[in-house]
Amino acid sequence: MLRVEGFPRLVASLLLGRVAGQMLSVGLVLFVLSRYHSPQLAGAAVFLVTFPGLLVSPVAGALLDRYGRTGLVSVDYLVAAATMFALAALSTAHALPAWLLLVICGLSSVTGPLGIGGARSLVPSIVPNHLWERANAFDSSSDVLATIIGAPLAGILVGFVGAEWALTVAAVLFAGAGAVMLTVRDRGFLPQGGRLLTEAWSGLVYVLRNRTLVGLALTFFAFSVGWGCMVIAIPVLVLGRLHQGPAAVGYMWGLVGVAGLVAMLFAGRIRTRGRERWLMAVSIVAMAAVMAVVPLAGSVFVVGAALVVIALVETPFDISFLTLRQRRSDPARFGRVFAVSVSLNMLGGPVGSAIAGPLIAWSLNGAVWIAAACTAAAALFPILVIPARDEHD
Repeated sequence: MLRVEGFPRLVASLLLGRVAGQMLSVGLVLFVLSRYHSPQLAGAAVFLVTFPGLLVSPVAGALLDRYGRTGLVSVDYLVAAATMFALAALSTAHALPAWLLLVICGLSSVTGPLGIGGARSLVPSIVPNHLWERANAFDSSSDVLATIIGAPLAGILVGFVGAEWALTVAAVLFAGAGAVMLTVRDRGFLPQGGRLLTEAWSGLVYVLRNRTLVGLALTFFAFSVGWGCMVIAIPVLVLGRLHQGPAAVGYMWGLVGVAGLVAMLFAGRIRTRGRERWLMAVSIVAMAAVMAVVPLAGSVFVVGAALVVIALVETPFDISFLTLRQRRSDPARFGRVFAVSVSLNMLGGPVGSAIAGPLIAWSLNGAVWIAAACTAAAALFPILVIPARDEHD
């Protein structure tokens, strides 16, 4: 994979951006919990840092197909850097009321589909299709490696020097990711013409008429609702019930990343063609079963072990999901398809985080069990909605 032209620089940029993203996802929750002592506000902040941008994903996809992916991915990284610097600076100056925190989080999300959709669509554009499984494993490995680095780093910085430093370091990494992305040459890019809004609408219609992409969106929505709830519930469980510090939260997510990285290195050689739907369904059921054990944990070690098992059994789901989406999408529409598809897939995460606060206020155990139930429900869609074969197979 390292001999594929442009792929090492792409992975380097994605790794920097994803480390920063992991620091943001962990650091933002810890920042809000430490400064405002409110799980509800933490859930709202995580919701707004993702959701508003998803609403403009069709336009983002059209922009990616018209103006090129690497430059617009860099724009997203630089916007993320600027907004994280703003949060850190305003908090340090004691000038960050809760409403302004939420406004800045919402603004930071607007360019999100450019980065997420553009980055995912670059992989099949740069890499030959016979290497897609390995490229996706490599891509997902960088994602979990980012968890190994970013989550503990965020926890350590919050615990020892303050949450503002965690946001500042994340901003620096976002800026570095944007600079590296500008050096990547997208050899598969062919500029698309037509009116911007017309092209945006055509991308949305294409996704909604593609049963595979709709089935993947429904699968990931239900799965992400559960996981979005867990992102808030786990820190509350570790900091509150188990009386650990912010660093413990970071170490725990880092351990999850280690497990996922090891699993990805082995799973990348699995040939998924024709087996994607069942691999996804079985993997999801296994994750839900382990999630249901988390409320019964009496120590941080049991919680950590449960999360490690979840990371291990999630691997077949990730690779099957990514490869099936690539195989059943029109390469000429990769920018629009991936921006819209990824955004639809991600809708569940901010929804899960938003409802996590009220659920946790009602019952922490109940919140985790509801997360497990949502995850289990996701296993139905690969079998019932996604066709066994389509015209691209």
